[in-house]
Amino acid sequence: QVQLVESGGGLVQAGGSLRLSCAASGRSFSTLTMTWFRQAPGKEREFVAAISRKGDSTYYAASAKGRFTIFRDNAKNTMYLQMNSLRPEDTAVYSCAGDSREPVVVISTTPTYWGQGTQVTVPG
Repeated sequence: QVQLVESGGGLVQAGGSLRLSCAASGRSFSTLTMTWFRQAPGKEREFVAAISRKGDSTYYAASAKGRFTIFRDNAKNTMYLQMNSLRPEDTAVYSCAGDSREPVVVISTTPTYWGQGTQVTVPG
């Protein structure tokens, strides 16, 4: 079993930055592909970014590419999402999720382990 806890959300003005963290406990963190998803009010949950077990491969949704950076520190059992140039349309609950499968599979399915989510609000 894996427990995931997000932190770092908040309210930030358009054009600002936030760094989200996802702390893992339980199963060995380094065996998991890790991802970020988000869900805005009234919308379906969408993929944001993913990172391979070793952190050597990353994947981004078109909306995140060039503005967000996913990275991980396996020694600290923690994954991060650095978000720059934030826009009102980035407002959502951001959740981290992990899975033992390869990134290309995890991105197209539903990851196994989920955190509770953290709210990011960018006023319009």
